[in-house]
Order: sequence, then C-alpha cells, then structure tokens
Amino acid sequence: MSDPAASPPSVAVLLPCYNEEVTVAKVVSDFRAALPKAVIYVFDNNSTDRTAELARQAGAIVVKSPRQGKGYVVRHMFETVDADVLVMADGDDTYPAEAAPDLLRALTDSGADMVVGMRLSRFDDRAFRRLHEFGNKLISGTISLLFRARITDVLSGYRVFTREFARSLYLRSGGFAVETELTLQALVEDSVIREVPVHYRSRPEGSVSKLNTFADGLHIFRAIFLIFKDYKPLAFFSLLAVVAFVLGLVAGWLPVRDYLQTRYVSHVPLAMLAAALEILAALFLGIGLILHAVTRFHAETQSVAKRLLRAIERHGPK
Repeated sequence: MSDPAASPPSVAVLLPCYNEEVTVAKVVSDFRAALPKAVIYVFDNNSTDRTAELARQAGAIVVKSPRQGKGYVVRHMFETVDADVLVMADGDDTYPAEAAPDLLRALTDSGADMVVGMRLSRFDDRAFRRLHEFGNKLISGTISLLFRARITDVLSGYRVFTREFARSLYLRSGGFAVETELTLQALVEDSVIREVPVHYRSRPEGSVSKLNTFADGLHIFRAIFLIFKDYKPLAFFSLLAVVAFVLGLVAGWLPVRDYLQTRYVSHVPLAMLAAALEILAALFLGIGLILHAVTRFHAETQSVAKRLLRAIERHGPK
C-alpha cells in the first residue's frame, strides 16, 4: 500500500445488521459519501424488519448471514469479502462514517494491522449506558494489565483491518465479545494496533440496542480468561502456582509450628493439605513451562507461514 506507483488499495465496508431498518439506509449512504470508491456490504443476520430491503435500495450489497450472533457474522464477513482494507462498523448510526478516511489514513501512515475508532473521548450524553462505560474501562484496563499494552476502548465496533490481519484471525466468539477477541488476538500475535478518537453518537429514536450489560460482560471476561490461558500459559499457570504455593504456606503454618515446638505434628489434615497444595503448585508451574514452549513453537510456525503467504501474494509462487 505504500508504493505510490501502485493502484490504490481496494476498500470494503462491512456492516453487520440485525433489525436496523431505522438507520441502515442512512449508514450506507453516509459511507458511500465518505468512501465513494468503497464497496458497501450489509450482512443481514436474520432481520425480521426491512433492513435488507432498505440497505439494498441505499446501494449496499446485502449478504444473508444465517447463524445468529455478531461474532458469527464477523467470521462470515472475513471469509466472504476480499479487499485490501476492511472497514467494519455497526448499522445503528452511532459511528460517524465521515471519520472513515481518517481511520484509513492512520492504517496506511502508521503501518498498523488494525485501527480502532476510540469512542471514550467524544460521545453523546446518552450514547453509553452507565454500566457499559464502566465495564468498557474495566475490561480495557484488565487487558492492558494482562498483556502490557495500552488499550483504551476494547469494545469499539468501528475498526479498520488489513487483509492479512483479517485472514490471520481465528475467532471463536459467537456474540458481542468478538470485539474483545479481535483486540486480544492482535495483542498475542504482536500485531500493531492504533486508536483514533471518533465521536460516538447516541442511537436515534426507534433504534433499540441488542446489548445485554451483564450477559455480554460475562462473555467478554470469559473470552479474556480463555485467550489469556491459551496464549499466555506461563503467566496464567504461574499465577495459579503462586496462589497454590501461598495457600500451602498458610495451611502448613500450624503443622510446622507443632513440629518446631513439640517435634510432633498434631494438625495432620492441615499438613496433608499443605503438602498437596505445594505439589499442585509445582505441577502448575511445570504445565505452564511446557505449554509456553508449545505456544512459542506454534507462534514461530505461524509467523513463517504468514511470511511465505505474503511473499507468494506479492511475487507469485517461485
């Protein structure tokens, strides 16, 4: 994309939609105005209203995505659409289409793999539910701590990706945790993430949010837990080892005191529990070391495969 003599990159706008007849036509029209050379796709996730009809009338290519859930739709989008750059947004008119050129420019100029439209610096008064804003900051802070990265808005649905990044993803989430999974997979693969502030708007009258604060929050934390375990096994199991080790020390304090004072252990059950916990701590540490080696080997294999794929795409098979 950086070669000035090359043709400009192809751009596709991907809009996952479920019952967005109130807003979808405006969203499609806004993106057509902001990115006149882009192809606009609306992935209709079993809408029961006129979402598909109105999107088609506004000039979008409508694709049926029958498996219910945003995560499944995102997977379907990445598998179906082929373009140099993918712009993903929602069909509820909360993300400004006019910010898309800035996101694309940030992707090109910074060499990033993914650019996120960060909503927390500018948003309407009713754009966030009270718990959603708190939950977003909590989850973003948790991920920043676990993965030693500065992430501000992990739940934003306004993102721009390179083709290579989208093809490298293996998404497992079926629901609204997919945005979290996109960020986490980018972090564990050492992909470059940039955040660009955008103005997040409140939903228009008649448009209803599909988010469930508590259920979606639990799914998101579950995704963080599973990916932390899968991709950072040494840190994950070391933490468990430390917990087991400390609990073993606590349980073993009285048996040790007994022995030091009387040369006899009267708290036998506590002594057995302490021994079991210390053995468990050693097992956790061993599991972490083994899985860490396996994960590193897998990451290195994937890195080689990606470099070969990029070389083939640029130069053709030799």
